[in-house]
This record gives sequence, structure tokens and C-alpha cells, in this order.
Amino acid sequence: MSEITARGITVSFDGTEVLHGVDLDVAEGSVVALLGPSGCGKTTLLRSIAGLERPTGGEVRIGDTLVSGPDTQVPPERRRIGMVFQDWALFPHLTVAGNVSFGLPRAERKGPRVEAALELVGLEGFGDRMPGTLSGGQQQRVALARALAPEPSALLLDEPFSNLDTTLRARVRTEVHELLHRVGITTVFVTHDQDEAFVLGDDVAVMSEGVIVQQAPPHELYANPASAWVAHFVGDANLVPGVARHGRASTALGDIDLRSEVEGSCEVLLRPEDLMLDTAAGDDVSKPVRVELVEYYGHDTVYLATLDDGTRVRVREVSVPRFDRGDVASIRTTGRAAVAFTAG
Repeated sequence: MSEITARGITVSFDGTEVLHGVDLDVAEGSVVALLGPSGCGKTTLLRSIAGLERPTGGEVRIGDTLVSGPDTQVPPERRRIGMVFQDWALFPHLTVAGNVSFGLPRAERKGPRVEAALELVGLEGFGDRMPGTLSGGQQQRVALARALAPEPSALLLDEPFSNLDTTLRARVRTEVHELLHRVGITTVFVTHDQDEAFVLGDDVAVMSEGVIVQQAPPHELYANPASAWVAHFVGDANLVPGVARHGRASTALGDIDLRSEVEGSCEVLLRPEDLMLDTAAGDDVSKPVRVELVEYYGHDTVYLATLDDGTRVRVREVSVPRFDRGDVASIRTTGRAAVAFTAG
């Protein structure tokens, strides 16, 4: 297994720059999710690492080997990288075994490596089947087996679950998660789905408009986003206006301790689970709210509530609904110190 390092990667199409000096670090044996909205440059960066796009600037290294630079462009087939495409790109006229063996040396295409790769993904005995007879999840696993059969030093996945329905997507995601940890291969995968990124990624690199704006473990990204935009993109975010002085912010929800060194007008990040609803109370800590919407997800309930000044917040509770639309309740924070961003 090899680490992947990208430094200052720029890519232009028809004179328009779409990647703007991107830096990315993928530790040996780790999984990094490239998370971002459509059109932000995720797939272009992945294809640049694979050698399918030639950067106009910067360097890519696989381990200690420079595979892309100003005077270097190692062909994709010599980078020892396995890749699974968004549509899986299986050959419909070849059997499962034929697909898996496609990237192997000719002398090994009839050997044990094909069956070993199929066994790795739980498809032993499927070698004689045609791709069209398989379910979507099975086809996805064939694509994984084909990528892993040559024993690459790194694996790249481009939106690997996007063609699966919701129920199958969750099951296959878990199977792939287990497989990646069992194999221990250095992996980069592209997704626009926060749940996928958080579940599979040891690190998540958030992209926006051709740059990586933050790379961190999922829990760090969620708790300490680098900007208000990142806070919104990686989960529900209540950004409550406030005024910060000496480590505390005055807001419509009361005074809140801060972990950020900001002064003056700011926006305080409160995740829905940082807020609590209760029956109306007349103390100095709770504030009155009106419940506008109730969203029950089975494992938790989210309320959309409005304070007297018009501030709207989302509140998450791990319980069945305790309030209905139109109810008046009280709201308070959990008391945890919050992140804040300078307003404007």
C-alpha cells in the first residue's frame, strides 16, 4: 500500500481553470472521502490522480514515486491504481470472471487470482455468470473485484453507490466499508453524500469551487467546520446571529460560551442536538418558541421552531415526537461551548 500526495494541482479545460492549486494527503492504508457539490472538481481531481487527466500544474505522488508533474506523466496503467467508475463500466459481453481478469497479465487470467478476488467481495462461484444477470449490488462488487485483482497500491472510487436504490445503497456501503478495512488499501472515493463520506472516510476532504476548503476526520469536521459554508454542507446547522465579547456571544437564545476567538458581530453554530425543547418555563435560561414543523425519522425527531424575534432553529431529539405543530414550548442550549464565525 502507498500514500497519495497531491500538491498544487491545477486543471484547465478550454482555458478555464477548474482546479485551483489543490493539496490532498491520503495516508497509507487510509480512506479519504472527497465530498462536495456537483461541479466542484471532485471527479477531476480523482481522474488526475489516476492519470486520466493531465494537470496543468502541481504534482501527484504515489508513495515515493512522482507520477504527475511539469515534466512527468506516468500512464494510468503504470500507476498501480485500481479504479471503480460511477457506472461500474463492466463489459457486458464478458463473464464475471472475464471482467475481473481483464486487468491481469495474460498468463494469470485463468489462474487462482480471479477466484480469490471474487471470494474477497463475496462472489465466489459467480465467475461463469454474465453481468446482466446480476443485481446492482453484485455488479458493483464485480467492479471492485476487477479493481482489486491486480493488487494495486491504491484504490479510487467515483460515486460508487450512486446507481443503487436507497435500501441497497446502505447495505452495499456497509459491505464496502468492511472490505476496505479488511484489505487495508489506500483509498480515495468521490461522493456528494455526507452520510457516505462520514461512514467510510477516515478523513473527509470538503471541496468547493475547485479547492479543498477543509480536510479532517469526520468528527472534527462536524464539530469544528472551517467556515459557515462547511458547517451547512456537512450537516444541519443553526447559525444564530450574535455579538461576541471575551469568549461569550449574546444571542436570542441567551449567552453562549465560544470556542472560537471572534469579537463583534458573529454567527454562532448550534447543531440541532445542541438545543433542547421543554414545556414552557419562565426561567432566565429558557426562551419561548413556537413549534412550526415536526419531522419524525424513526430514530429521532427534528422540530423546526421559531423564537419571538423570528429566529428559526432546528432541534433534534432522540425520542418520539413530544410536541405538535403550533405548540408553544421553551428552548435552551445544552451549555456546550460553540464555534462562531465572523458575520459577513
